Amino acid sequence: MAKALLGYVGGSDPRLLAEMRRLQQRVQDLESELVRIQSENDALNAAVAQHPGESLLDGIDIDVPQAEPALT
Repeated sequence: MAKALLGYVGGSDPRLLAEMRRLQQRVQDLESELVRIQSENDALNAAVAQHPGESLLDGIDIDVPQAEPALT
């Protein structure tokens, strides 16, 4: 009966299958990115824990231009 129903509906749409594969790949890519970012975050947290009271930005010269007044 299931085969009859699938035959009647026309089977799987190739566009739908392609979209599903694309979305599955995107999910895998995002999961990999999440693991990478979590690892980087853990490393930063470990660096902060090793040097309590210090800022990670100590010793870095950041050039920030003067703020200009907002136009109203």
